[in-house]
Amino acid sequence: MTDSSVREFKMPDVGEGLTEAEILKWYVQPGDTVTDGQVVCEVETAKAAVELPIPYDGVVRELHFPEGTTVDVGTSIIAVAVGDGAAAAAEPVQEAVADTPAAEEEAKPAARQPVLVGYGVSTSSTRRRPRKGAQAPAAAQVASAAIQAEMNGHGPAAPAAPEAPAAPAGGDRPLAKPPVRKLAKDLGVDLATVVPSGPDGVITREDVHAAVAAATPAAAPESAPAAAVPAPSPAAAPASYDTARETRVPVKGVRKATAAAMVGSAFTAPHVTEFVTVDVTRTMKLVEELKQDKEYTGLRVNPLLLIAKALLVAIKRNPDINASWDEAAQEIVVKHYVNLGIAAATPRGLIVPNIKDAHAQTLPQLAGSLGELVSTAREGKTSPSAMQGGTVTITNVGVFGVDTGTPILNPGESAILAVGAIKLQPWVHKGKVKPRQVTTLALSFDHRLVDGELGSKVLADVAAVLEQPKRLISWA
Repeated sequence: MTDSSVREFKMPDVGEGLTEAEILKWYVQPGDTVTDGQVVCEVETAKAAVELPIPYDGVVRELHFPEGTTVDVGTSIIAVAVGDGAAAAAEPVQEAVADTPAAEEEAKPAARQPVLVGYGVSTSSTRRRPRKGAQAPAAAQVASAAIQAEMNGHGPAAPAAPEAPAAPAGGDRPLAKPPVRKLAKDLGVDLATVVPSGPDGVITREDVHAAVAAATPAAAPESAPAAAVPAPSPAAAPASYDTARETRVPVKGVRKATAAAMVGSAFTAPHVTEFVTVDVTRTMKLVEELKQDKEYTGLRVNPLLLIAKALLVAIKRNPDINASWDEAAQEIVVKHYVNLGIAAATPRGLIVPNIKDAHAQTLPQLAGSLGELVSTAREGKTSPSAMQGGTVTITNVGVFGVDTGTPILNPGESAILAVGAIKLQPWVHKGKVKPRQVTTLALSFDHRLVDGELGSKVLADVAAVLEQPKRLISWA
């Protein structure tokens, strides 16, 4: 197989400006057949988890990085044999299953030519290379004896002992496919010691892992005298790190990007936050009425839907709030569209996907968009494009039972609205104190482009709509 028949698939830039991604999971292994468009792995960028499809047909030759590795964009992550090379790549698999001592003896001269770079045949494998001082005609059995002897603690001269138990009885070569042989090599397992469970005595990946698990307890007594020596800690961990009392979590992916963005936002845009407490009893009644409306069947109808609509109405009445600051040009860029961001907490951290052109959507359309946004985020399938280009954001801290907070601006945006928990509270209504549904809203804005008057008007308009939802009709 020539190099021209091997295609290297590089880590793509799955989002604007991304420079790296972490490999979360491989869906293929060396020796597997892949087709154009087949998803081969899942990676996590600084913005989302993304599945990567392979752009050609062939046989997986090698995975360059294990799961959990962060790889720079443009770096090759998987090698695939294509065309004639794909057929050649499949040959070692068949040879490994059908291999017998007689066949190996007959094919000695020709079988020494590797048919798959990185694997090859037995005696040219890196696992079976001869030790220093070994004679050139030495057979694979002698090489195996050297490895086995070294594992047993003997010196380099151990292979000279012909009785070394390096191979199965009769001199048979262990049967295993190339990917399994590579796995055994990586894990330091001698296939001659593995009990096969596959058809016709073929060693499987599970057999190799079982051998590793079985060897671990056996090695424990030997290592007991050295128990006083502590296991090496991660390079970044201090010497006093107590694993029983503390857990260190690497900061990467979405959480790393969020941290950098929040620090940049907090120390770049001068934040101002204003608060208002509002009676939303009528809004809650409208939510219940909409849930019974046939037009909203199957849609997500909740207070967030009407809060989002109220903010869109307030932006329509005060369009200058929907802007960004261009530091290079020293200009304020007023947007004539609203990409409404919704902060979502996911297992991988906080993300802020946005609804494109939310200002142009009807209430049922907005309900559908919100439902899709939330379900996609919970599944971890939010695309990078869905988190780009936001103009204003809503963060609903009320779902955690929190009254309110001082939210930090999403980078590049002018305002963010925090919604607190909606609770029954004593409230003066029509001159009498009554229990009413009440919440507190907090609006943070960039004081470089939004002054106190503009910010106050927007917050007051949102509160007014939620207090009297009929304004959705009169103000829209």
